[in-house]
Parts: sequence; structure tokens; C-alpha cells
Amino acid sequence: MEVTAAQRTEEPAPAPPEAGSDVPRDLARRRRWWRIARNVVLGVIATLVAIWLILYITKGRFLKPTFQSVVGKMLKRDVRVRGDFQLYFAPWNIKLFAEGLTVSNPAWASKPNLFEARRIDARIAPLSLLFGKRRVRWMELDGGALDMEWDARHLTNTWTFSEKKGEPFQLPRIDRATIRGTTMRYRDPRMQLVTDLKIDDITALEKRIGSAIGLSGTGRYRTTPFRLDAKLLSPDATATGGENKLTLRAWAANNILDVDGTLPSLAEVEDVPLRVRARGRNLSELVQIIGVVLPNTRAYQLRGQLVKSGQEYRFTRVTGRFGNSDLAGRVTFLNGERLHIDANLATRSLDIVDAAPFIGYNPDIVEARGAIAAAAATGAGPAMVMPDAELPVASMSRFDADLRWSISDVKSRRVPISNIDLTLDLERGRLALSPLTFSMARGNVASDLIFDTRQRPSANSYDIRLSPTPMGRLLAGYGVAEAGTTGTVRGRIQLAGRGDSIHDSLATSGGRIAFTMPRGSFWTRNVQLAELDVGTFVQKMFEKKLKEPVQINCGVIGFSVRNGVAAADPILIDTQKNVILGRGGFSFKTEAIDMAIRADGKKFSLFSGQSPVGIGGRFASPRIDVVSDELLGRAGAALGLAIVATPVAGVLAFVDVGDAKSAACGPVLAGATAAAQRTTKGERRDDVGSGTTGKAEDGKRSRDEKKGQRKKFLGIF
Repeated sequence: MEVTAAQRTEEPAPAPPEAGSDVPRDLARRRRWWRIARNVVLGVIATLVAIWLILYITKGRFLKPTFQSVVGKMLKRDVRVRGDFQLYFAPWNIKLFAEGLTVSNPAWASKPNLFEARRIDARIAPLSLLFGKRRVRWMELDGGALDMEWDARHLTNTWTFSEKKGEPFQLPRIDRATIRGTTMRYRDPRMQLVTDLKIDDITALEKRIGSAIGLSGTGRYRTTPFRLDAKLLSPDATATGGENKLTLRAWAANNILDVDGTLPSLAEVEDVPLRVRARGRNLSELVQIIGVVLPNTRAYQLRGQLVKSGQEYRFTRVTGRFGNSDLAGRVTFLNGERLHIDANLATRSLDIVDAAPFIGYNPDIVEARGAIAAAAATGAGPAMVMPDAELPVASMSRFDADLRWSISDVKSRRVPISNIDLTLDLERGRLALSPLTFSMARGNVASDLIFDTRQRPSANSYDIRLSPTPMGRLLAGYGVAEAGTTGTVRGRIQLAGRGDSIHDSLATSGGRIAFTMPRGSFWTRNVQLAELDVGTFVQKMFEKKLKEPVQINCGVIGFSVRNGVAAADPILIDTQKNVILGRGGFSFKTEAIDMAIRADGKKFSLFSGQSPVGIGGRFASPRIDVVSDELLGRAGAALGLAIVATPVAGVLAFVDVGDAKSAACGPVLAGATAAAQRTTKGERRDDVGSGTTGKAEDGKRSRDEKKGQRKKFLGIF
């Protein structure tokens, strides 16, 4: 059924709301809260405007005590502003202006303030403070000074704002800046390092500082002054909290040191690999900076990688040269209670001149003027070759060291040396080169050298052992050809003395020197000249047999050393046709040589001088005298016979009847003393030196005591 319009209009209207309904009440509540919120917002805005207005009008100068107190509590330091102070909105950024701002150091620091500035004028983004990003839109710093120090135990520093371990201060992000007259001081008591740096003026625009920030200054490490220049090569990245690429060059004690790398922060080098390069005139001057004693070297250039880890400084991938020699390996410095050095080095080729400092010579003097001049420079007497430079006793007692050094080849004009392997141990003043081994002319030398500076004067010992070595090659540098010479030599030097130099310790030494030669052959020319067997020599010269080998059955060149004087004990060489004998000796005190060597023939010889060959002079300039008093006496006798008898009779003075007694090779090859030498018939020899020279007679000990001692000495054979 359709509903008409009249019917629709007649429908009853909705009933009015009953009394007590909640609708008007909710609406009224919402309106009331809206008014409260509006009033609060307006109040906050009004308050902020009032604060802004008050700060703007007063420049916030009244907040100076509050600023000092709040910031001081945050940093746990005393913060003071000694001049004008302003802190207000200008207009939307926070303006901070302070004159004479200081932030104190901990009580243990050597300077009162960590930071101070004549004036700071900055614009800080307010929201960055709420989110901890600390963004500075613009800053002008004039006359800033930063003091960065470690405590004596190296446990805390001035910039971590903590008595123990704390977070280091982080630079805020700076969009634009002008920095003038800024200085920085760094001090590390454990490293004994202090430096004062000046930072170049900086002008940064729109987060761009430029290509580099320069630093320059001076300092002192231990007792050595130095100066340095450094550059921060990534200042834009650094300013935004990124990488810190740093290069540094320092000059100290005639050395130049270059360091470069990327640091996590400007003051943090822990566990950071840094590239290091060093060059100078003398490597010993470089290591002397840290209190380490090293023999002098010629000019050097080294490079490597440095990593600092706690008290340890590791130099790895070291390569370079000193003089004409190369060097590679690693070195670690442990800067603990005592400085300890651990090194493993290798050299492919060592110039013998560069090795001169190891025995006390200055290599430059050796190269320019020779060993005698180098010895004189150490304080040795005239025409002496043993250096008299004293061991650096005080320095050697300040640090410890362990060194392993291998050397493949030594450049030497005379002595063929190679494959050196040196183990060095230095502990509280006791230096041991043990073992020190090397190859020489296809033979091997093993030695143990001890320098104990804990005793005064130093107690030094030398134990040098030579394995069988071909004499032809060993003496090739002295004019002896290797071809035709098959003889070998082996021996031992065992000495002990007291003194703070090599010269003094040998001049007071006692012990034994012995070299033995088993069966072998030598050039006839060499042997006949030594024997002064004129008849045989002339005969072989005309027969063109100068290179005919002469057989050596056995030989010993031995010396007993007492109080620095070495006496032949014995010199006995048994050849196929002769017995060569020697007497006399030499002195480590004066380096004088006074020896005589003669040869007795086993067969008849018509023209034989049969006169001792004198060896005199000094170590530096030995002299051979073939015209001896005995030879002159024989010549006089021959002349007399020729006058009173016939000219043929004069020849009788030079006749050798050939009565030399062959030596028993057992005692000879054992390196026994003269008292133990025998003939092939077992008879005791009375024609060899007994280990005394002139005033060096020694009758206090029995021959059995001497024999037992020296037999033990040569127990290596």
C-alpha cells in the first residue's frame, strides 16, 4: 500500500532527549580539555618567547654560574669562564660566547687545564643537543690550548673524563669554522715523551676545510730533542666523524722519521698499523734515542710497519740498507719494567766494512784510512789494530735483548766468509754471542763469546772452534793459490780475560790457541821458500817444478797464553823432506810479534841456509826477516873457509846433513803441548818451544799438569 505525502507529514516527530543524557556532558568535557590544551600550548609558547626574549635581551649572561656547574658535573671537571659569557637564541640557533673558558685537568696532570681558550663564539643547532649529535653550524675559536696527558701507570688520560676507563671526547660536527692560534701538548711519562704542537689556522666553509691541516712543533723523547711536521690529510672526513689520515715527519739526532696511517681518532694509535720510514747517517744514533746501544753503522735507510699494542711496539716487514749491506726482518720493543728487544733479522749480502763496528771500528774510517786509523780512533796505541773502545757498560745494563741474525754472504777481498748465524742474548749487562757460527773457505767456525759487564772490570771469554778448512782457499787472498794445495787446518782459540774493551780483555787473557794440519800437499815453491833450502829451490826452479806438491805429514801451530802473552807451544810441522820448528810468540798487550821459524832437512842438501826465518813487527805490519844473524854467521864461516882452505870448502858451511827427526803425528794432531810431542821412535822432542818466551818462563806447574789441562782443551779433536 502506497503512503501518501499527507500521511508522511503526519508522522510523529522524534521525542526530545530525556533529562540526564551524557551527550551534552561529553561535548562539554571535550571543549574544556581543548581549552586547557590550548592554554597550555599558549603558555609554553609564551614562556619560550619570554625565555627567548629574556635571554636575547640579557644575552644569557646570568646563566654563567649554571653553565659552569652543569657542564662541570657532566665532565667531572672544574669549568670556568673568566671573561664575558653569553648563551641565548640568535635567532633560532643557540649562541655560545665565552671568553677565558677553561676546563680543568685531573689532579695528577702536570698542567692545570685540559683546555683553555681566549674566545669561543659558536652557533649550535638546538635539536642536535636533544638527540646527542652535537652539530655546530658555525664556530670561531681563538687562542685555544689543549693539554693531553697519560698518567704514570698509563691507565687513564686527561681527555677521557674518567678516573678509570672512560669514553674519549668526541669532536662535534662543525659546518663552518675559523680557528686561530691553537696549540696542543701531548705527554706520556711512561714513554718519556712530551711534545708541543701548533695547529695551522683553519677556515672551513660548508663542511669543507681543504686538502690538509698542518701541525708543527718540538718535543723531547727521553733526553733527545726533536721537531716534527704533521698533516691531517682528510680534515673534511675527520670533521664529520670519519677517517683520520695522518702523515708525520720528525727530525731527531741526525735522523729523519716518517710515519703515515689512518687513525680511529686523532689521539688513538692503539693496534693501528702505521707505515714507518727512517733514514740517517748512523743507525746507532736512532736507537740511542730509546736508550738502546748498537754498534755504529754507515748511512742507513729502513722501512716497515709499526703496530702499538699496550706496552709492545712491533716493527714488521722491515726492509732496507745500511752502508752497502741489506737488512730485513722484524723487531719488537716491549716497554715494560725493563726495555726488552726481540729481533729476527736477515741479510743477503754484508760488506765486511759494514761489519767493522761489531769489533769497535768506525766503518767510515776503515773504508777511508784503514784498520790502523780506525783502531787509533778508539784510543788504541800507535800502529795497533785491536780496538780499545770500551763496552757501554751503563747502557747495556738498562735493557735486555734477544736477537737472531742470519747473513748469507760477506763481501771480503781476502777471507771467504758466508752463512753467518748469530744468536745474541743480553740480560742485565751480560752479553752472550752464543752460538755464533759461519762458514769460511768451505769450513765451519763455531764460537761462544761472553762479555759479562756485571763484573768490574768485565769478565770476557772467547771460545772459537774451526772445523777442517781447505788452506788453499782460506789463504787465497794472501797470495796462496788453491790449485796444488790440498792441506786443511782446524783449530780452537779459548781465552778468558778481564777488561771493558777487546784490547784490555785480551791483554789480560790466559788460555790456549792451537791449529792442527793433517796430511796434505802444498806448492813446492811455498814450502821451499819457507825452508830457505836454496839448493832444492834453485834446482826445482830450473826444472820448472815450482808447483810440484810437497807432502805435509802433520803439523800443529800452538800457543799457550798467560797474562796476554802467547808463547809457541809448539810450532811443529812435519813435511815429506823437512821438519819446520818455531819459537817465540806475540803479545796482545803491545801487539808485538817476535818469532823464529826454521826448517831441518830429513835428506842431504848441498845449498841450505838452515837459518831461522824471523817474524817480527806488529799485528798491523808484520815483518819477515830471512837474513838472520845465524845466516850471516854461516856466510862469515863460509868466507873464512874459502880463504884459509879452498873455495869449495866454503860451501861446507851451507851443507845440511839431513838429520831432522820425523814427528809422531798422534800428539801433533791432538794439538798437544810441546811436552807431549814425540819423534816417530817415541823419543821426547827437545827441539820445540815449551810455551815460554823470555821473561814468560813458568816453572810453577809440573809438565803433567800442563799436559792434562791442554789435553782437555783440545778434547774437541
